[in-house]
Amino acid sequence: MKKYMVVCAGLSLALALASCGKSSESAYKKAYEKAKSQEAAQRVSEPTEVPATVVAPVTNRPANQRVVDNSDNVSVRQERVSLINGSGLKNFSVVVGSFGLQANAEGLQQQLRDGGYNAQIVKNESNNMFRVIATTFDSKSEAVSSRDQIRGSKYNPKGDAWLLYNVQ
Repeated sequence: MKKYMVVCAGLSLALALASCGKSSESAYKKAYEKAKSQEAAQRVSEPTEVPATVVAPVTNRPANQRVVDNSDNVSVRQERVSLINGSGLKNFSVVVGSFGLQANAEGLQQQLRDGGYNAQIVKNESNNMFRVIATTFDSKSEAVSSRDQIRGSKYNPKGDAWLLYNVQ
């Protein structure tokens, strides 16, 4: 039995040493070099294409549609919303919550009102979302400073308040 095991071990060792003769790495290297040369030949044979100039389409806006100035790099979402509950919207509003159910929006609105804000609820008709607005202003700069003050407060702990411009 011992002789049989020694013979098997010897054969295994001989087989292992015999297979280590030539590395297969050189085969991979040859295949890589061949592919590279074919790629280079293909690039030479193909005509060089000049990329087409991209031209933005001209869009006509109605004279009464206002475009929000974004020179200060403060992002403002433009949505068409309708007032559900509140005293009325001005041009720029600070949104602190967005809900699919009106009852959830009313809960946050009540918390904000208890905290001294004139909170309002609007509905975005395109996606049926109820937006809770903490404050609303005529100027963008006032809305930005209000948003920054509200971010991280107990009414907006995640700090995800954003600006909304109501498209008329």
